[in-house]
Amino acid sequence: MAKEKNANRSIAQNKKAYHEYFVEESFEAGIELTGTEVKSLRQGKANIKEAWCAIENGELFIKGMHISPYDHGNVFNVNPLRVRKLLLHKKEISRLYSQVKQAGYAIVPLSLYFKGSLVKVQVGLCKGKKIYDKREDMAKRDAKRAIDRALKLKNQ
Repeated sequence: MAKEKNANRSIAQNKKAYHEYFVEESFEAGIELTGTEVKSLRQGKANIKEAWCAIENGELFIKGMHISPYDHGNVFNVNPLRVRKLLLHKKEISRLYSQVKQAGYAIVPLSLYFKGSLVKVQVGLCKGKKIYDKREDMAKRDAKRAIDRALKLKNQ
């Protein structure tokens, strides 16, 4: 039972991505890590706010993701900002590559989580928002808050 409880335990979310981009489609990818990086992730020490993904030589890499060095690690600790390989099927990578090249999309990491004992990254195929789109989203959020507030006062 304890394993089911921690089946999809979240490590880090990229809320900034949802503010900056329209997420068209998302994929679940594995990530290549060292042992001390996984131990550090179990302590919840990761940041993907400034991270992005790039396709090089038919492989998908995540850049700018910060995983703090493991507290009890020694020579096995690696650079916290090193480039890490993401594991996707070749067909998915080629599809992402064609979208990024043709339509002006970006590949952005959305979340980092444990799926069982494996670390997974949810990457999104995203299109950038314009300033007026961001303002529109903020106006919708404010309107929803005002409606919820009014309903709460009416129900009391």
